[in-house]
Amino acid sequence: MQVNRITNSLLTNKTVLKGLEKISEHGTSFAAGASLLMSLGVRTFSIYNTPDVEKENKFYAMANSITSGIVKFGIVEAIALPIENAVSRIDKDASKYLKDATLKNFSPETRSYKFITQIIKLSTGLLTAIPKSMLTIALIPVVMNKIFHYNPLEDLKKAAEKFPYKNEASKFFNRELTRESEQPKAKDPVFTGHIGEKLSNGISKIINNKKVQKLAQKYEMEDEDIYKHITAMTDVLLTSASVWQTNKSENIKENCKRVLNYNNIINTAITIMAGYWLDGRVKNHSNGIMERFKQANIKDPKLTKYVEGINIIRPTIIFAFIYYGLLPIFSTYTSEKLDKFINRK
Repeated sequence: MQVNRITNSLLTNKTVLKGLEKISEHGTSFAAGASLLMSLGVRTFSIYNTPDVEKENKFYAMANSITSGIVKFGIVEAIALPIENAVSRIDKDASKYLKDATLKNFSPETRSYKFITQIIKLSTGLLTAIPKSMLTIALIPVVMNKIFHYNPLEDLKKAAEKFPYKNEASKFFNRELTRESEQPKAKDPVFTGHIGEKLSNGISKIINNKKVQKLAQKYEMEDEDIYKHITAMTDVLLTSASVWQTNKSENIKENCKRVLNYNNIINTAITIMAGYWLDGRVKNHSNGIMERFKQANIKDPKLTKYVEGINIIRPTIIFAFIYYGLLPIFSTYTSEKLDKFINRK
């Protein structure tokens, strides 16, 4: 009885419910924040302590972890957060943005509405995957130089200075200097106080669309897994773009490109497969507590938001546990051994 009383108290705790509500409104920001903390701490520490791996490959893997976490968080704060806030404005003042016909069958309290707005909020991660990968790869040499005090191209640079007209390295560095000097200076972005309102109006047009509503109503039962599906699609696109960008990069040594690519591919593939399996197991074994949670808060008008928050927290923790906790040592070690094996063949 005492255990049940404590459990019920936790299920209806105002702080817990408020946290779930905030996570449902800012799921992308929550995931990006978790990624930043884990990539700067746990993942980097694990890579550094991987045994029997060349220092250079460790540095590349750690730099990739640090830059990906920072870039992801930065882009989320710049792009995803305004969209999340725009959707939140519609949630709180639906009659201002949504048509009367929409409010009858597609109000913010309905499951289909939650489904489509969650897709809108999560789509920012998918749509910015390629820019994120480009910026991440571009910053890897900077992080290696500034944080680890390691410049893999130092030998080439010295050769270029010694033989400024004959050595191929000089062409590379002279080309980089020219390219940098030719870059136009970035202009300060212009912001107005109406951007948030315009975003809300633009998103409301999507929600008011009859075809979008029918699509949401058709697939609304997938709302518990939509976060997981979009996260997986984003990771696949992000990894594909990273591999392509790494191969194109002139600031990453050729012998390290393959190891870095193998590392990213192994991480993504295993995280998605293991993440789906483990999330399914956790979801099935937590059905009982989930039903108790719904019953305990059945009269709360924000129940759908709380459930949405839980459906974001669960896969975020599971995928982060696998990607940042379990895999770094395995993938860092395996990627280097795989590269050496392929080279011997």
